[in-house]
Amino acid sequence: MRPHRAFVHELLPEIELGGREAHHLVEVLRAKAGDTLTVFDGRGLEGRATVVQADKGWVRLRLEETWPARKETPQPVTLYVALLKGDHLAEVVRAATELGASQIVPILTQHCVVRELGENKLLRLRRIALEAAKQCERSVVPEVTPMRLLKDIPTVLQGFVAHPRVSRRVRDAYDPEKPTALLTGPEGGLSEAEIELLAQRGFTPVTLGPRILRAETAPVALLSLVTAGEGL
Repeated sequence: MRPHRAFVHELLPEIELGGREAHHLVEVLRAKAGDTLTVFDGRGLEGRATVVQADKGWVRLRLEETWPARKETPQPVTLYVALLKGDHLAEVVRAATELGASQIVPILTQHCVVRELGENKLLRLRRIALEAAKQCERSVVPEVTPMRLLKDIPTVLQGFVAHPRVSRRVRDAYDPEKPTALLTGPEGGLSEAEIELLAQRGFTPVTLGPRILRAETAPVALLSLVTAGEGL
């Protein structure tokens, strides 16, 4: 069996898998007794497990060893991203997971075209985050929260909001030793009143460069500046 990462709810001496994970192991990867794989709990712990039994829709594993995550950011990074049209929010969730976001919070702002986030779409976004975490070998699956109103965002210790009409760069203010919150707006942008409110909540307006980025590109660009440790 080729190397595989499986998500488990808890790393126990014996683990039983069903559903999508078991289906993928048995039907796609043809897992059999004696095969080994990496398992992770989505909260920062992973380990090596051996397949004890494998049947259609069901797999039993024996946990051999565990170790803490080694690929997470030193401090948590929360991404607040405005509701976007089409499937763009899913694209952002996938990329944000790969870039190391610890939490993704969809937000409703004044100029959002999309005005709600249904339960089915939220569940799909969470599945995308899980699959992206497995693909990029993260040990933490970022939480994708229900939609929040922009006015309900709490005050943050360190925050940055993308703004096309400022010159300040992330690296001018970024402290990698502090938890970080990032925020980007919808296709129609953020209003000046919203920018002012965010400034009061601890968000510093920053530029993403001389070009205007699409609403689905901006969160990825902003996040990469922080998690890559560059700060532009």
